Amino acid sequence: QVQLVESGGGLVQPGGSLRLSCAASGFAFSMYAMSWYRQAPGNERKAVATYTRTGRNTNYADSVKGRFTISRDDAKNTVYLQMNSLKTEDTAVYYCNARGPTNYWGQGIQVTVSS
Repeated sequence: QVQLVESGGGLVQPGGSLRLSCAASGFAFSMYAMSWYRQAPGNERKAVATYTRTGRNTNYADSVKGRFTISRDDAKNTVYLQMNSLKTEDTAVYYCNARGPTNYWGQGIQVTVSS
């Protein structure tokens, strides 16, 4: 059974930090590109950060460059998103995504940036 389980979300003040984790199971994790997406109310789901499989490259949305860092630990089947200097506009539900022979999604986790 494939599972992507996000953790680490919550409420943080502007300027603060959070680290999201996504624990994967049930598929060959190292063969998949791993991404974080987010969706704010009334908006479409958009990619925030991707850690590719081939070449182990990372890509970021312009809105988070220099503030967010994606990393992966293939030994733990886990992908992380370190979020620093958080802004109110970062408030959204964050989703973990695995893209390979099949596309998998986590259930999503709320991140709220508010004073």
